[in-house]
Amino acid sequence: MNGRAVDTVHTRTGFRKTEFANGMIKLNDRVLQMHGYAQRTSNEWPAVGMSVPPWLSDYSNQLMVASNGNLVRWMHVTPWKQDVESADRVGLIQAMPAGDSEADVDGRRWEQRVALMRDAVIYNRNNPSILFYEAGNKGISEAHMREMKAIRDQYDPYGGRAAGSREMLNSQVAEYGGEMLYINKSARLPFWAMEYSRDEGLRKYWDNYTAPYHKDGDGPLHKGQDASIYNRNQDSHAIENVQRWYDYWRERPGTGRRVSSGGVNIVFSDTNTHHRGAENYRRSGEVDAMRIPKDGFYAHQVIWDGWVDVEQPRIHIIGHWNYTPATTKAITVVSSADAVELFLNGKSLGKGEQSSRFLFSFRDVSWQAGELRAVGYAADGKKLCETVLKTAGEPVALRLSVKAAPTGWRADGADLALVEVEVIDANGQRNPVALNLVDFKLDGPAEWRGGIAQGENNFILSSSLPVEGGVNRVLLRSATQAGKVRLTATTAGLRSASLEMTTKPVRVDAGLGTQLASEQLPSYLGRGPTPATPSFKASRLAMDIAKVTAGSNADAAAKSFDDDETTAWHSSSVPGEAWIAYELARPATLTEAVFKFTGWRERSYPIRISVDGKLVYEGLTTKSLGYASLPLKAVQGSVVKVELTGIASDSDKAFTLQEVANQKNTDTGAKVVAKGALSIIEAEFYEALH
Repeated sequence: MNGRAVDTVHTRTGFRKTEFANGMIKLNDRVLQMHGYAQRTSNEWPAVGMSVPPWLSDYSNQLMVASNGNLVRWMHVTPWKQDVESADRVGLIQAMPAGDSEADVDGRRWEQRVALMRDAVIYNRNNPSILFYEAGNKGISEAHMREMKAIRDQYDPYGGRAAGSREMLNSQVAEYGGEMLYINKSARLPFWAMEYSRDEGLRKYWDNYTAPYHKDGDGPLHKGQDASIYNRNQDSHAIENVQRWYDYWRERPGTGRRVSSGGVNIVFSDTNTHHRGAENYRRSGEVDAMRIPKDGFYAHQVIWDGWVDVEQPRIHIIGHWNYTPATTKAITVVSSADAVELFLNGKSLGKGEQSSRFLFSFRDVSWQAGELRAVGYAADGKKLCETVLKTAGEPVALRLSVKAAPTGWRADGADLALVEVEVIDANGQRNPVALNLVDFKLDGPAEWRGGIAQGENNFILSSSLPVEGGVNRVLLRSATQAGKVRLTATTAGLRSASLEMTTKPVRVDAGLGTQLASEQLPSYLGRGPTPATPSFKASRLAMDIAKVTAGSNADAAAKSFDDDETTAWHSSSVPGEAWIAYELARPATLTEAVFKFTGWRERSYPIRISVDGKLVYEGLTTKSLGYASLPLKAVQGSVVKVELTGIASDSDKAFTLQEVANQKNTDTGAKVVAKGALSIIEAEFYEALH
């Protein structure tokens, strides 16, 4: 004013190039398969909720990156600015919703959603980590999608963001989409799953062989149905995470024209929302509510290390190595190597049995104190990676350590310190089976907020709480007076621990702080610049289909390869009419056939596949989250015939997913197709690339 600056705003931004086409997502001209988490927008912590300082948001969100996640899909409502800016700093791509439940709406409710998306776009358009504008947590009409795109085009025309919504599988307007639970593929729009792998597991429960000896799956019914998948132990939960991701990875870019652009696992941290298991909060996280990693965290580090293909081989042994002498159990190793060998105290136990690409199983391993070592090898025998589990000694002491803002613990009445307590042996190694109850005493200008553990009222705000797996964490909130803070931890039979911290004074002018808490927070640049090399190597070649005939409903046969998962070809149930034949554009030696069958998750079809009349496959199709991949005998030919040879079989149990309030989200179409009919949504045929 009058030539004098009266206010200054510093806006941090960034520059990147994006492309959303051909079923794929490109960042800076490199193809990226999305893998990350559908996280509640509250992103809350025990006893403090959302009221956390910016550095703690960075700590939590950077853990998603450390697990090799590259995307967070904030659920249902627009995230607060602190998390948006935090994702910028830690290098985490964001999908930003406006705000809705799970339905397309009209009238005033739609007008409110449009207004909210407009405001959210304007408010967050200078934050480069946002790549997706989500118009609905359920498919919306083409007219509504056009309105949402118009907002993007008006208020953020050059931001490089895709406008889309959940589902939108046959949309001609949306720029991305994907179902909540299942795998979608396309040669046109990039599709990524928006809430897959919904199982739950408590961090306290390692496995069946570790105190408190929770049997995997034990727990009450949920809505009158078996809820074992919501009461997992850590080991089976981690394995489930790997198995579910494998379905997406198998259809990654480089595997044909129609590909999956990945998906996000629900959720990253245990959360106070929508639980289905025995506890009164949701334990689907790869970290617990205090952000202590579970085995699933380390499993994701392995399977997600790369933009598309594996770029940095890793290895992780699921579990710990502190058992009783009589224990014999299976050991599972997660690795991106081609083979894994297990050693116990230097003696080889042989190579593991591989499944779902990343899992290597070793049966009947008898426990011995010492060292369990896993080594990963390339196909040529070259050593790629290794990891070790060591038996911890008897507990002798507690240990305290603190995580705080890089700039120090601020005495502003809002800043938090995150203190970790561990039970350790004489060598300082954490004892992974300790469950000691720890008493805390806090002195100085700080407020006790505590942590969380299994027990009465979840130990919320309690000054006594147990370690689980030998570790737990508590939160301390600063006062407005600076000074020394002392925390002491004691437990019966072990050496106590104390920690001294000092809060820093905060300058206040007329009752207002003069420095934002987010100032001077560093950016995480550990991933480095975009690599110049391709992110994948093509592994197979998709064959063009020139012509199709069928034993029944021939007019609809082309719907079985139209790159539209909302359409399908169904045969009649008349014996001898349940077949379809595809004439390829050229003769080929096929190695693989990939189908999305109606009822993909609960139905298996007995089929026979022939090439120019020669049998190349016969058997039951596999159930999956979307696509069944069938290996074929190498026979050169031009006509591929697929025949139903019997009655399809459905899952023994009624197909319901208790975690989904709207059962329509789980529908695979099986209920409307007779078991004596063959029904194909998409068919693909591949030749190997050598």
